[in-house]
Amino acid sequence: MKIVLAYSGGLDTSVIIPWLKENYDNAEIIAVCVDVGQGKETDGMEEKAIAMGASKIYIEDVREEFIVDYVYPMVKAHAVYEDKYLLGTSIARPLIGKKLVQIALQEGADAICHGCTGKGNDQIRFELAIKALAPHLKIIAPWRTWDISSREEEIEFLQKRGLPVPMKKEESYSRDRNLWHISHEGLDLENPENEPNFKSLLKLGVSPEEAPDEATYVEIEFEKGIPVAIDGKKLSPIEIMDKLNELGGKNGIGIADLVENRVVGMKSRGVYETPGGTILYAAHRDLEYLCLDRQTTSFKEIVRNKYTELLYSGEWFTPLMEALNAFVDSTQETVTGKARLKLYKGNIISAGVSSDYSLYSSELASFTTGELYSHRDAEGFINLFGLPSKVRAMMKQQRGDK
Repeated sequence: MKIVLAYSGGLDTSVIIPWLKENYDNAEIIAVCVDVGQGKETDGMEEKAIAMGASKIYIEDVREEFIVDYVYPMVKAHAVYEDKYLLGTSIARPLIGKKLVQIALQEGADAICHGCTGKGNDQIRFELAIKALAPHLKIIAPWRTWDISSREEEIEFLQKRGLPVPMKKEESYSRDRNLWHISHEGLDLENPENEPNFKSLLKLGVSPEEAPDEATYVEIEFEKGIPVAIDGKKLSPIEIMDKLNELGGKNGIGIADLVENRVVGMKSRGVYETPGGTILYAAHRDLEYLCLDRQTTSFKEIVRNKYTELLYSGEWFTPLMEALNAFVDSTQETVTGKARLKLYKGNIISAGVSSDYSLYSSELASFTTGELYSHRDAEGFINLFGLPSKVRAMMKQQRGDK
């Protein structure tokens, strides 16, 4: 049997390799690491996988594809889960699932295995992607079948077999990192009463208290909803994310502490760092305020909510998501221009926005009467707009209702 394993080099997937060989008749294990911006986490990964018993490993650099084909559509939709979570883990899963399927088909594998727990959202996201792209492949999820019940038991599993442990027990936060964000779960965070210790927890930046006492200004230029330059300098998608993460991190931007509702029905607590993404969302939204009309803005909010729901639940490869992306793209035709922001101790303050497609008219907005707008016209409009309220009030008077 040949099994493709979604491999991170962390504790869970390190345990899974020998476990699969023991429980699937010494199956051939092909480890696959999809690099969406984990940074140094991929260092030495090949040696780790082979040492654990994998026959080979693929390390697929898809960082630019991740930003262009997944993150940017999400930014254009302005998807935010439960008003806080910028979907950093969620948005990477469809692409990872797609690459797992591609390699499984290339290798002629019988199954794809992942290290997601039976309590989490990621099992749903991975498996929906696999089912949508290669429904014939078997899916193996050890956390739903094995007797191991904790990370401590995983460490013991490796120690008993004389295999290297990739982390220390006291450092065993569950983390997920990519170019967009890093998440932190587990240990003291499992109690919502505990305030996070940001000094030891944060990886991408500092807390607002430790941020500089002087504000940082940044200007982001967009073309059809897509960021193309920072402070007048054209940059690649990866360079843009790196730069915004740097600026956001040092100014304490984008830290979210959230007790969220998982797809499987329970609540979980996580701390998310999304410094660059938070800046990008703010700049994009400011530009949309300038360039989108009222009706489009209103309906886009409805689309945004459904888009967020599908993305969080792993329903990326669905007809509805394709349709929603098509709608969002149509709204972005005029979202071209520049948004300037002021970053200060965890806050993002609008500092000016401009666009050749601006729908703002100073002549209309001014208190001074101009040719395009007569104050007298407002009276007739209000009379018609308020007619239903007036008719209802007259009816209540005639009935003597209070």
